[in-house]
Amino acid sequence: MIQEKENLISKTYGSILTIVSVLLFAFAFLFLYWLSYGELNYNSQYLTVILLLLPIWHWGIKKTSLTKFYRAKDATIIFFESLLFIVAGTSALAVLITLLQLKQVNLYILLIYAALEVVVLNVIIIFAYRYHKNLLNKGLNTRNIILIADDNCVDFIERIFLHKEWGFRVVVIISESELISEIFGSRVKIIESTQSLGYLIKSHIVDEVFYCKNDINQAEIRKIVHDCEEIGVVFRLQSAFFHMPTTKTHLSVYNNVPFLTFINTPVHKVAHQWKFVVDIVASFMILLIWSPFLLLIAILIKLTSRGPVIFKQKRVGLRGREFKIYKFRTMVQDAEKLRPMLEAQNEMDGPVFKIKKDPRITPIGRLLRKTGLDEVPQFFNVLKGDMSLVGPRPPLPSEVAQYERWQLRRLSMRPGITCIWQIAPNRNNISFDEWMKLDLQYIDSWSLKIDFLLLLKTIQTVAKGSGQ
Repeated sequence: MIQEKENLISKTYGSILTIVSVLLFAFAFLFLYWLSYGELNYNSQYLTVILLLLPIWHWGIKKTSLTKFYRAKDATIIFFESLLFIVAGTSALAVLITLLQLKQVNLYILLIYAALEVVVLNVIIIFAYRYHKNLLNKGLNTRNIILIADDNCVDFIERIFLHKEWGFRVVVIISESELISEIFGSRVKIIESTQSLGYLIKSHIVDEVFYCKNDINQAEIRKIVHDCEEIGVVFRLQSAFFHMPTTKTHLSVYNNVPFLTFINTPVHKVAHQWKFVVDIVASFMILLIWSPFLLLIAILIKLTSRGPVIFKQKRVGLRGREFKIYKFRTMVQDAEKLRPMLEAQNEMDGPVFKIKKDPRITPIGRLLRKTGLDEVPQFFNVLKGDMSLVGPRPPLPSEVAQYERWQLRRLSMRPGITCIWQIAPNRNNISFDEWMKLDLQYIDSWSLKIDFLLLLKTIQTVAKGSGQ
């Protein structure tokens, strides 16, 4: 559930803010040391202040709404909430310093520290809110669901529409109930039969299917579970107790309504959160460190061929969400228009198009492809939340249109810059079906350790210059 995920994000975010606050206190000490021309002396009492600061800030941030990502929140409210927290926290710290008679602590540090906190904390929080809002606008932090319901589910459906913070968007309701049609028909599409579910989850962006009917038809459930598992869509069954063997099953509770959840994609919440943090931090650092070199590449592309420096192309991401992928342009201008004339030379089976000696590639583009440097702008896609560092490569919409149903499950995880196929020494000789199976193998066995190993092997592959 989105609410559960956001609670985990909130806790992680609170820990990050606490660490940043400790670093700011150390910076405040150094700043005052610089202002006093070295007359300020460090002693163990400052360490005591930091040890006091940690629980105060951790508890204070937890109890305030600073780390809660509301669907809409004004920047002015954020500023006054953070200001109130910082004033209260700093005052509490000053009182404790006085009570504990930490006389060697220069209280001017607290004033500098409070001023730094107001600026830095607000910058971080407002940036985080804008980033969160950007994810919402793209639908990346909203779960699209199909509800299979009867008269028994009216109250629960109403609560889904009422509680926007749950993060659910109802795409379709499948129900024969006249009452549901009467109440919700003006708000959402309603159809009667579950026979079309397989088509619906393939033709729409659907993250989860909720089965809320009071009378459970086991044959119907098996068919629905099969349709969902085939593509990687989460299936949730409302039931006090129900047993069915599947890949992963656990009980979820939504506002005291129990659901038995069937899911065959990775569900390690803490590990996923760390994956997200690593994605953002690593991408930012790579782009920052490589920025002079990236500028040089951009100049070389501009000087050696006509057309834009960055090539933008529509790709398919998590469960069918489309986005624009960024790459350094490695082909001549309007290369996509020349593709139909080269289709006969395609060296890959399936819907993928690849030619080893593609005549559309520019000289500088060939070098960029061989070294993998053409992919570097995709770190901006990672920062935007469209992609991850590691995950199945994002396909073209035209390729997805030709997928078999079982191949669609590779879209059940956020796409990445690299994955198992990218590091295979003979990857250009691997059939399309085998490529798809490698991606599903990654999804089924995912862990942070595997991501780390794949990143190391990708660096080795790039160093060897085996790209095409």
